[in-house]
Amino acid sequence: MWTTYVTFVAYMAEPVGPWDSETVAHSGFAAGLALASSLVTALLTLVFVKAEWLRRWWYAPPALLAIAALLRLTVLAPEL
Repeated sequence: MWTTYVTFVAYMAEPVGPWDSETVAHSGFAAGLALASSLVTALLTLVFVKAEWLRRWWYAPPALLAIAALLRLTVLAPEL
């Protein structure tokens, strides 16, 4: 849930104008935090799948959120 929220914040942060470099920095920080959080979530998912408490499809949510955060950091980054 936390990773979803941070990814959402990264995508909602759009600069108001060419002077708004602070919003661009905050968007990058939120996307980086979401990427790190999704990697931690994926590692926890690995542990629980190995213990057979979760099924393999639980790898999909952290992977999708990691891809979304990585896209926001690279291709879909806000520009001034």
